[in-house]
Amino acid sequence: MTNLVVRDPFLATPFRLVDELRRTGGNGKRVTGFTPALDIRETEEEYWLLFDLPGVKPEDVSIEVRDQTLTVSGTRVPATEPGRPQQLERPFGSFVRSLTIPKGVERDLITAEYAHGVLTMKVPKAAAAKPKKISISTSAKSIGT
Repeated sequence: MTNLVVRDPFLATPFRLVDELRRTGGNGKRVTGFTPALDIRETEEEYWLLFDLPGVKPEDVSIEVRDQTLTVSGTRVPATEPGRPQQLERPFGSFVRSLTIPKGVERDLITAEYAHGVLTMKVPKAAAAKPKKISISTSAKSIGT
């Protein structure tokens, strides 16, 4: 019996931790590059993408849609607090998240808002992709009479 793996059309790499360890060299001392945490939610009307980007200025973030790929990229600069660093765990540097957009979305109506370190994107579904409710009508006649 084989296991069928179904992938969410928005799902990014499942090996995020491995990517982060590779970028830091696994030394645990200094993090230079990161992968922002991402939540994806779905309603009947749209997809919501929520990226955690604390310390990143909105002007340092770029969002691009090309073909069926949505890419969010940017840079977080290292902190400049006073004192000699003893331990540095807050990541800085550049980041890129690329996601495959599901078919049946309104690419031209995608919106993005940034507040409190969270980038929230709304990706509306096309009318054809939204569930359609069928109402049931009743009549005095029944089938077969």
